[in-house]
Amino acid sequence: MVDLDWKAKMVSPDMSSKSPKLSNKLHLSVPVSARAVQADVSAASSSACSAYENYLRLPELRKLWSCKEFPEWKNESILKPALQALEMTFRFISTTLSDPRPYANRREWKRRLESLTKNQIEVIAMLCEDDEEDDETRGTAPIADTSSTSGILARDGSLAEVWKVYGESSATVVSRTSEGSLLPRLATWQTSEDVAQNIMYSLECEFRRCSYTLGLGEPNLAGKPTLEYDAVCKPSEVHSLKKSPYDHQLESNYESQTVYTTQQILESWIHTAGELLRRVANRIDSRSFEKAASDCYLIERIWKLLAEIEDLYLLMDPDDFLRLKNQLHVKSMDDSEPLCFRSKRLVEITKLCKDLRHKVPYVLGVEVDPKGGPRIQEAVMRLYSEKSESEKIHLLQALQAIESALKRFFYAYKQVLIVVMGSLEAKGNRVVICPDSCDSLSQIFLEPTYFPSLDAAKTFLGNGLNQDHLAGLDRRTRRKQ
Repeated sequence: MVDLDWKAKMVSPDMSSKSPKLSNKLHLSVPVSARAVQADVSAASSSACSAYENYLRLPELRKLWSCKEFPEWKNESILKPALQALEMTFRFISTTLSDPRPYANRREWKRRLESLTKNQIEVIAMLCEDDEEDDETRGTAPIADTSSTSGILARDGSLAEVWKVYGESSATVVSRTSEGSLLPRLATWQTSEDVAQNIMYSLECEFRRCSYTLGLGEPNLAGKPTLEYDAVCKPSEVHSLKKSPYDHQLESNYESQTVYTTQQILESWIHTAGELLRRVANRIDSRSFEKAASDCYLIERIWKLLAEIEDLYLLMDPDDFLRLKNQLHVKSMDDSEPLCFRSKRLVEITKLCKDLRHKVPYVLGVEVDPKGGPRIQEAVMRLYSEKSESEKIHLLQALQAIESALKRFFYAYKQVLIVVMGSLEAKGNRVVICPDSCDSLSQIFLEPTYFPSLDAAKTFLGNGLNQDHLAGLDRRTRRKQ
């Protein structure tokens, strides 16, 4: 362990008088191994990435994600892959409940997928709320409207009902139920009826603060207009990609369908996160800090969703999964990179999240000291103490929330790998030549904080408040004597 005197090394002699008083006795102990860890996040070999993408039919999925149907709707690229991930989850529920294997854990699969669906709905509802609260995007989402058709509705794949709102002679509401989505069908199947009903009630609750709803069979008690779900999500095109190109070789292994669908859902949310990260960068550059903070918390939730999706591997049958892995020739021991780094988009959003640290000086309105001085740290301490620009505090907190969620994801991913494949396979056979912290996954969650100035500022603030508290106790004790 190494003791570092932060007073001497971090604080300049001309520090502002407004900055909290620091103690000369503050020492931080930092493990040498932790300080030395530097994570190198890079994609796997091109052949491994290509095989992964072909197995999941990612090129075809990307065409669906990037297809622009509504030019005036700026958030289409964010919401479309999220809705398609939700639709894939409906298909996943149908697949698992139809599993012919007598040893499949249908009870737990049903619970996990219902929970995952509800958490996805929560994030989608938040995206829709932000869409409506933003002046630039409010009213641009495609919803059912009769004003341009004189009340005549085209039957373009949805069941439609036209309602008149009581007491408002001019108010017309069009309630649609998607014909392409699988959720209304799941509600009519006895095996999945309870799950589907719970999901519909979740939709009703989560969309209470939004001006429209999805139209997937939820009660819609408020009589709100519905999103053109079939036109946006394109369920039929999503479900046309439900089979892997290798299905003819893996027909005897039902686990292929669960792995295939799990990874498609994961990749859809990774794409959504990537679009949000680009919007965060734009909003920070335009000094829309409160909106950027809201997006950052959404990204944090998506990282948690990704971890929940990966946890589904814990329910897969060990023998069937390992047999599938060998059938697909998936071996982590052949490459130095973890299996998850075969996803180029996962590597990309990981790097984009880490690069958000470069936005901190701009947010604070200060330049980095070329001599390594504590200029940024002092600005952060003043910001935290004065509380005059709360939107900046919200953004800085949200940036650290992303870091925390990102590191938790990779830590959890490593544990999942160990459980489903065994510790030696998960570590790529490196355990025999180097300690645990040498593998790429460990380096990510053992890496020092991405925001050292924010970390140091909180350390000093906490120490200063502690010293003030102790000094106050000492004064009160002397008075009593």
